[in-house]
Amino acid sequence: MRFGQWIGIFVLVTSVYILWQIRQIVLVVFAAVVLATVLNQVVQFLQRYRIKRGVAVGISVVLVLTIVVGFLALIVPQIVDQLQQFSDFAPQTLERMRSWNNWLQNAIPEQWLENIRGLRTLTQGLQSWLSGLVNNFFAIISRSLNIVVTFLLFLVLTIMLLIDPSPYRRGFTLLFPAFYRRRVDEILSKCETSLVGWIKGTLLTMLLIGCLSYVGLLILGVRLPLVNAVLAGLLEFIPNVGPTLSLIPPLLLALVDAPWKAAAVVALYFGIQQVESLIVVPLVMRSQVSLLPAVTLLAVVVFSSFFGFLGLFLAIPLVIVLQIWIKEALVKDVLNNWWGDKKDSHKQDTQEIVDNGLPHTTVEDNEAKV
Repeated sequence: MRFGQWIGIFVLVTSVYILWQIRQIVLVVFAAVVLATVLNQVVQFLQRYRIKRGVAVGISVVLVLTIVVGFLALIVPQIVDQLQQFSDFAPQTLERMRSWNNWLQNAIPEQWLENIRGLRTLTQGLQSWLSGLVNNFFAIISRSLNIVVTFLLFLVLTIMLLIDPSPYRRGFTLLFPAFYRRRVDEILSKCETSLVGWIKGTLLTMLLIGCLSYVGLLILGVRLPLVNAVLAGLLEFIPNVGPTLSLIPPLLLALVDAPWKAAAVVALYFGIQQVESLIVVPLVMRSQVSLLPAVTLLAVVVFSSFFGFLGLFLAIPLVIVLQIWIKEALVKDVLNNWWGDKKDSHKQDTQEIVDNGLPHTTVEDNEAKV
């Protein structure tokens, strides 16, 4: 290898190392880009009515903050009240779980318990988790300060990107060779369209799931219905894993009251997920890039393992962007045009197929099918 190639490899490895060290900041920047992309649609809508961009940006930001503050003003007092009720009967809940644990140990033969040791570990782990949540309450508050600082950075970056996104977009395209910059701009436009469609569909799905969960839990008489409904709606942002996690709190609360109520909660959440999969998703996700269920599940697991909570939260937007770049840049622009030394033999094979009377399929047809 030549000296210039070694320098290029060194720069590449150094860049990857630096990006890995600041991966949390990179994810915050990506989240800001996603939100700015969505809000840019609102800004462009307001500009159609001859409103200057600066004023349109201010209106969009104020509108979003008003919606968030109004939602918190309506929901937070009720959530605080219900959490206060939870703190009142939390000792009773722990005692009931201990009694259930003792009943299970007495009802199930010892040899069976040896084969299912995970049952005992699970009940003890749930008790330890609830006790630790109460004991580490102030530690959780202190750690949340870091979350507040990160959120402020995210908000400032979003506003800066929203005021004038053109220089940032041009700066990103300059990282590519001159002959490919127009193509990069096309790929970025496709990413923008897919992200906006996904965000719209996800927000609508979250709202519907939260409302259905609240009504169902209220009918079943499960404690803290509003808290559990808000949790179900928020966790809907995380596909596959989120709906499963949202089932755990109401299931435990229902199990404290009666076993039949716990079974009813499981049936309720299963029915809601079926409604989402069969009705809601096909209607509201038409503009979203189609993602295979296995791909979304692996993305959630992999990104959460590497990047923590932000990776879990941004797994699907990252997969959408990566899928578009792989499809457009790698498959269409590289692999579909990569014949190498077999280009002539490919033409000869194609001519033989035509001579034998078989249908002729051109490279353009293959690209159209892809």
